[in-house]
Amino acid sequence: MEAKIYKMRIKSGDTVMVRSGKHKGKTGKVLKVHPKLNKVTVEGVNVVKRHVKPTQQRPQGGIVELTKPIWASKVGLLDNSAKKPSRVGFKFDAKGNKTRVLKTSGKEIK
Repeated sequence: MEAKIYKMRIKSGDTVMVRSGKHKGKTGKVLKVHPKLNKVTVEGVNVVKRHVKPTQQRPQGGIVELTKPIWASKVGLLDNSAKKPSRVGFKFDAKGNKTRVLKTSGKEIK
């Protein structure tokens, strides 16, 4: 059985705001998108501490901070004019090019 690949409306490099959960209200840049997991990794959100054993690369071992992915449904693209998260829609221009659009204000996303 193959893993389902989800349609991701958020791309890496986008600035997003967390809509729900324990990190609600935090904003950050999307570092990585995981379409097979339907998750995104956001800078500064869901940072966990991991205890690692000493290895060749890290002979000291210790505690490392990692940024874990969160569900894509929990984040929304940040609308700078309203300072709120927005859903993403699509629009075709006159030439037939598909562009992403903010649902709250209708502005195009660069």
